[in-house]
Amino acid sequence: MRARFLLVHLPFGCVLAAAVAVRAVAVMGYPAPMWFGDSPGYLTAAIELEPSKTRPSGYSLLLWTLKPFHSFTVLVSVQHVVGVLTGVLVYVLVWRAGRAAWPGGGREWPVGVFGALLAAPVLLPVHQIALEHMLMSDSLFAFLLLAAVAAVLWRRRMTWWLGALAGLFAGCAAVTRTAGLPLIVVILGAMLLRRAGWRACVAVAVVFVVPIGGYLFWFHSAYGEYKMAKAEQVWLYGRTATFADCRVIRPRPELAIMCPKRSNPTVSRPFAALWTGDSPFRDIPGWIYGERGNELAGEFAREAIKAQPGDYAKVVVHDTFRAFEWKREPYPTPWTWRQYEFPEGEAWGYEQAEIAARYGSGGRTRVVDPWAGWILKYQDRVVLPGTFLGVLLLGGLFGALLGARWRPIRAVRHWGTGALLPWGTSLALLVIPAAVADFDYRYVAPAVPFACVALALAVLPRGQDDAPNTRSTVRDAALPSSSGQNRAAKSR
Repeated sequence: MRARFLLVHLPFGCVLAAAVAVRAVAVMGYPAPMWFGDSPGYLTAAIELEPSKTRPSGYSLLLWTLKPFHSFTVLVSVQHVVGVLTGVLVYVLVWRAGRAAWPGGGREWPVGVFGALLAAPVLLPVHQIALEHMLMSDSLFAFLLLAAVAAVLWRRRMTWWLGALAGLFAGCAAVTRTAGLPLIVVILGAMLLRRAGWRACVAVAVVFVVPIGGYLFWFHSAYGEYKMAKAEQVWLYGRTATFADCRVIRPRPELAIMCPKRSNPTVSRPFAALWTGDSPFRDIPGWIYGERGNELAGEFAREAIKAQPGDYAKVVVHDTFRAFEWKREPYPTPWTWRQYEFPEGEAWGYEQAEIAARYGSGGRTRVVDPWAGWILKYQDRVVLPGTFLGVLLLGGLFGALLGARWRPIRAVRHWGTGALLPWGTSLALLVIPAAVADFDYRYVAPAVPFACVALALAVLPRGQDDAPNTRSTVRDAALPSSSGQNRAAKSR
């Protein structure tokens, strides 16, 4: 029995071993994290245990938890463990779906191979590994959100405690990145289609509010406002800067200062509107963190969308489809997209050094050969082009139709009982940034695990665990149904 178990899971074991080995080499080659523009803010919030003014600081709480180690290498290693656990969770969800589809056994090997293939895009591409190596919230956010989805999918008839677990993970994801806030709608919608039961739905909604409410009180204790951030409206303003035409909007005189400018054509319009010398916030007290600038940004964004709804829709669709391009382009700036890859040399700034010294040792960027050289060679060869993400999403969509023999009603029912939640979550993770901020390549990687799970649930047949009246447990998913046992007995 043990030999059979090892043989069945051997394909995934090979993928997992390779994933761990690559991450170990990455930590040896780059013992310190890779820094980004948002990194000092996250680290400062962790050191001072005070929420950031610009974005939710759930990730900073993880940094604060690890602060007693006083080691950035420990921090990076923990983030890589989180990334590996994300891939493991993808495999577990695919494996459970396959066992539920064929509860009688005999097809474990194909299911194991299928699960390993779908876990590989989460565990092996270099951009996933590099994102885990950054002093950023994205890998933690993806894991928390996938854990919430897994809790919803774990059983066909959810219990209230599974609902509570899903709400807790989803709430923690929302205070890690604001993109998690609207995803509770996707989770609850999928649960209603799955007929998860009112107790589970109530548990999800109630517990989801707990981390968010706690964060709001924490923010209020620091700044006297019940908000997630002080600059929550400036990102939408940056989005509208892509298309906003003041000749069409005709803003009032006091609002005209927000009309976007861009003197450097190599940077995106949202980036220019927020961070360059063309930014109108430089002439407003408090910059983007000030109350006045935030109010003007929100008003201008609303007026721009109201006056140019078609242009806004075109921008959202265009930037969503950027995620599916085969090759990465220098966007939103000639340097930003390169920051999501392992560097060839060392870069270190005064602000980073000052903040890092307050947190622990080993924060300075270092490149250690030969390990770094191996990672750079790996980086040139093992990538996941955005087109493959598009194929995964299309596979999830058409897999439901194919499984239902191209009958739309049956396809919707089959899709809603499983694939809809991860598929909708993956798509939402691409659409939300394109709708409220700007396209950025680091927003693409968290969508991959959900697309992989969605494809598996769409193409695998519905098992006993999907029957409306079943009350199967984790153990039931791996065992034949009682009706199947009765039929077998009669045949004998």
